[in-house]
Amino acid sequence: MKTIIAACSQNLSGSRASIQTALRTLLAAPWPSQRDVRSWLQLLSVLQWVLSFLLLGTVSLLLLIYLVFTSFWPISALYLAWIIFDWDTPEKGGRRLPCLRQWPVWRHFRDYFPVKLVKTHDLSPSHNYIIGSHPHGILCVGAFCNFVTGSTGFGEMFPGIRPSLTTLAGNFRLPVFREYLMSGGLCPVTRRAIGYLLSKNGTGNAVAIVIGGAAESLSCRPGVTTLILKNRKGFVRMALQHGACLVPSFSFGENDLFRQVVFEEGSWMRSIQQRFQKMMGFAPCVFYGRGLTSVRSRGFLPYARPITTVVGEPVTVPKIEDPSRETVDMYHEMYVRSLLKLFNENKTKYGLSETDELHIL
Repeated sequence: MKTIIAACSQNLSGSRASIQTALRTLLAAPWPSQRDVRSWLQLLSVLQWVLSFLLLGTVSLLLLIYLVFTSFWPISALYLAWIIFDWDTPEKGGRRLPCLRQWPVWRHFRDYFPVKLVKTHDLSPSHNYIIGSHPHGILCVGAFCNFVTGSTGFGEMFPGIRPSLTTLAGNFRLPVFREYLMSGGLCPVTRRAIGYLLSKNGTGNAVAIVIGGAAESLSCRPGVTTLILKNRKGFVRMALQHGACLVPSFSFGENDLFRQVVFEEGSWMRSIQQRFQKMMGFAPCVFYGRGLTSVRSRGFLPYARPITTVVGEPVTVPKIEDPSRETVDMYHEMYVRSLLKLFNENKTKYGLSETDELHIL
């Protein structure tokens, strides 16, 4: 009996010693610094954003289709009924949620790159505006961060101005994803949606349009700034019809976030991209960024490169219900000159050299 008690005491002492040793090892291990925690929060905020834009719509659609063949089919039926009832809402200003725009996650998203907004001129709340956003880049990070989230201080810099970013109308046909987009203040890049914001929503509206679109994303790569703008004049006609001022903006560093495989003009891959872009409205780019665990590995996350979005001087536009082609061309030329001026005055401040030029196609 004494032998058994001694053995138990020895095992208990050994266990206590093991626990004490483990605690000492744990306490001696280096804890993550505040900087490390901040870096991981920034990485996770960008990860959720990329996954939301690339997968949320498709996954939600597949899930609702799957539920149709299960006992949970009423969920799909009810959501289908809701979409039918709510079909025109994106075209009528959407359904923005201020709390989502001020979500703390967007501050970590902003600091990952970081993204900065620069104001050069005031915007009066008594007017409406069409903001041209350049360049398109791969995922329009600068436009999203500045005109959708409140993390860069757009509301404080331009008091009384409500920004709305436009995107492909097809995105608003995807379940759940459409709610996500509208909650951030996005609307379809259609005449009806833009016209509603500029004519039936009062004044103080700023509709941001990424004018180059999918075609411009095909030439996106570091060190090259090519804009598809020469024949893009629909936004000027819309501005004239509603008397909205034209405001150029340029996101320096947008093309440095990803690496893209650029196919030569005339190649079969380039032809496929262009045909796909004309049919579907977006181009299937072959690109890569950094990995999740390492900057050196390849993945789908953007590289951490500074983005500075400079909002230029407004071009005052008269209200003409049916502008002539000559009038549209004249104000389009004025807009291009204002954009070139903005680019040349700021390029050396934000990472470009004096010899870098803006190519407009």
